[in-house]
Amino acid sequence: MRLYSYWRSTSSYRLRIALALKGLTPDQVPIHLVRNGGEQRGEAYRRINPQGRVPSLVLADGSVLIQSPAIIEYLEEVYPDPPLLPADPVARARVRTVAAIIGCDIHPLHNVGPLNHLRRDLGRSEDEAAVWIRRWISEGFAAIEALIGDDRFCFGREPGLADVYLVPQVYAARRFAVPLDAFPRIVRAVALGEAHPAFQAAHPSRQPDAE
Repeated sequence: MRLYSYWRSTSSYRLRIALALKGLTPDQVPIHLVRNGGEQRGEAYRRINPQGRVPSLVLADGSVLIQSPAIIEYLEEVYPDPPLLPADPVARARVRTVAAIIGCDIHPLHNVGPLNHLRRDLGRSEDEAAVWIRRWISEGFAAIEALIGDDRFCFGREPGLADVYLVPQVYAARRFAVPLDAFPRIVRAVALGEAHPAFQAAHPSRQPDAE
């Protein structure tokens, strides 16, 4: 496998966690999202990922997978142990709900493309952009705080899909100085994740392109 990613990308971070939990160690190819206007915009990378985003995972047979939710679903189907989802359908839906709040409602609103549009094309200041980011992260976290459990990880004694999404999102929240005092369940689950070897191996600071 070959993983195209950026060290600080939260979607790349979540995929790295999933890969590490499954015991998979693909070769990494860094794609810098800022240098030279963004390497993801270049023709060479666009041939791999027409959307021009990270992450992308190239399989041994040359198949290219894009979009972290789709790639993580692939990993869960092909490498089912350890599972990232519980066996019960209702429990699975609850775990997927937390992942979707992050992947669909929180993360897209502070991704590099929308933020560049907000600043450059709409003329918003850095202070206004910061207010925007903190609002949407905090609203999403309020919902997640009410949905996850009171014991250990988000939904039990082992990390799962919700934790795979939550730990990188809290990493981003800290970067943007989002207060976390109102979210003790989130803080608890994330602390457990950050102490787990797979999560530690996937941390942005441990990546070959970390700055």
